[in-house]
Amino acid sequence: MKETAFLRLASARRSIRAFQDRPVEREKLELCLEAARLAPSACNAQPWKFVVVDEPGLKQRLAAAVFSGAYAINKHAASAPVLVAVVSQRGSAWAWVGNQVQGTVFLLVDIGISCEHFVLQAAELGLGTCWLGWFDAKAAARLLGVPRGFRVEMLLSLGYPAEAPGPRPRRSLAEMSAFNRYGP
Repeated sequence: MKETAFLRLASARRSIRAFQDRPVEREKLELCLEAARLAPSACNAQPWKFVVVDEPGLKQRLAAAVFSGAYAINKHAASAPVLVAVVSQRGSAWAWVGNQVQGTVFLLVDIGISCEHFVLQAAELGLGTCWLGWFDAKAAARLLGVPRGFRVEMLLSLGYPAEAPGPRPRRSLAEMSAFNRYGP
């Protein structure tokens, strides 16, 4: 199979859990946000808001609030110089109807696509990221002033990597795909 620049980028991206004590330049943060902004979404609803926390004192308070108790398994993210809270916002009425008919929460699919755009752009810029879904979302919302009716769905830790993990096992193309009908 021919290797492309995108496949090299996707293959090289890793979940980083140790970061250098080095701030991330605002220009790089804005490039990651621009990549997320360009992500497609159901009915073009763009149901996300990315709250970038790069002020060190606030970032430490956020980490202490969201990675304690039952959520301490992700306390490694406190070493990242940046935490990004991804907040779900109301989608379009048509996307909601689609949710009901299809049984798919398109808002979460859309957020996943935009987050992947963000983390791939970060990887291209030499930054490391880790998706975090296990954290105290209510504490994050309180600390960041997220209005009622909105939810912090995801956190992304971001910074310059202090580790270089190897590739994780992947299923083969034959195991994860089929042409024209579902097969073994």
